[in-house]
Amino acid sequence: MRVWFLSAGLALMCMAQNAAAGTVLIVGDSISAAFGMDTRQGWVSLLEQRLKDEGFTTTVVNASISGDTSAGGQARLPALLAAHKPALVVLELGGNDGLRGQLPTQLQQNLASMIDQSRDSGAKVLLLGMQLPPNYGVRYTQAFAQVYSNLATEKKVALVPFFLEGIGGKPELMQADGIHPAGAAQGKLLENVWPALKPLL
Repeated sequence: MRVWFLSAGLALMCMAQNAAAGTVLIVGDSISAAFGMDTRQGWVSLLEQRLKDEGFTTTVVNASISGDTSAGGQARLPALLAAHKPALVVLELGGNDGLRGQLPTQLQQNLASMIDQSRDSGAKVLLLGMQLPPNYGVRYTQAFAQVYSNLATEKKVALVPFFLEGIGGKPELMQADGIHPAGAAQGKLLENVWPALKPLL
């Protein structure tokens, strides 16, 4: 009986270690690819360091590509899931869809498919919401922003409502193009994500 309890305890310990050693897969665009700076300055690298500092043995795979759209991410996702078998998928896509004026309904369909594929593979999902500058018009910007809250409700998925909260529109935190966060904003990006991400680990 004592041997059985020890074996069960070891099994539970191994399960806990495997969970702690899971992979976080980040599928994003230039914001997560650290466009315009050394990738070691980007928020994803800061996330890796935060995980180590807090004792997690989690592996972070940054599969973000500058210029990527939700359609591009959707096309890439099956191979990424098969290769990395993540425990958590962070979806940071949509900004380029909006800047190109693509239909919010199509964005929602693409992200919904990615959420479903990730969950079918056994992963949890965190969705990072985006918003567009007001010059795109009230109707379009509202419809675009609504995509993320719609998905959070429909799919019951964890959501950061606006990934660039406290950053967008602040010249000192943005690169010269006014679109990409500067190095000074990367810590804030991590702080925007961390409260929603940590409970999913």
